[in-house]
Amino acid sequence: MPFKTDQEAFWAGDFGTEYIARNANSQLLASNLHFFAHALKAAGRVESCVEFGANIGMNLRALKLLYPELALKGVEINPDAAKQLTEFLGATQTFHGSIFDYPNSEKVDLAFVKGVLIHINPNMLALTYNKLYEASQRWVLVCEYYNPTPTSIPYRGHTDRLFKRDFAGEMLDTFADLQLVDYGFAYRRDPAFPQDDIAWFLMEKKA
Repeated sequence: MPFKTDQEAFWAGDFGTEYIARNANSQLLASNLHFFAHALKAAGRVESCVEFGANIGMNLRALKLLYPELALKGVEINPDAAKQLTEFLGATQTFHGSIFDYPNSEKVDLAFVKGVLIHINPNMLALTYNKLYEASQRWVLVCEYYNPTPTSIPYRGHTDRLFKRDFAGEMLDTFADLQLVDYGFAYRRDPAFPQDDIAWFLMEKKA
């Protein structure tokens, strides 16, 4: 498929496939379950969600444990990850392609990203924010590395593949009806449920 950015091709290729093996384990599932129980506490009952950059669905699997009746959707650019995601969600609930091309044909209660915006080309963030916003009928959850000002850092020997900034703040500045409800931090040295130094922000679309 044609890509608009080098970052898309990077994750659709071999590097994205290798990422699967590094992140498919029971410890991550347990940590994710703990993570979402805290990050979504203020949201109460959630009945449907879509994850942008779902990989093989480790976040969605945790959410399904947390909300057994939750209707899941996932967007994934890497073909190998998308195949496994489809086996979990079903073909109609999986969009294999770029976030930029996701049609947003049906709104869900919760639209979220976790460790994905940091890998998006900064020139395409405005479009990505809009995709997140438009997909949600109420809740938006952003879980990413945080930095008060935009910066690029080396990522596993590659340049221009990881960017930190105040993603949630930029969304709050962009969408007037989006309000911050809760936020927090998950630490990589947590003795029981480690994450990857992720700052999370739960936002709500106010009528």
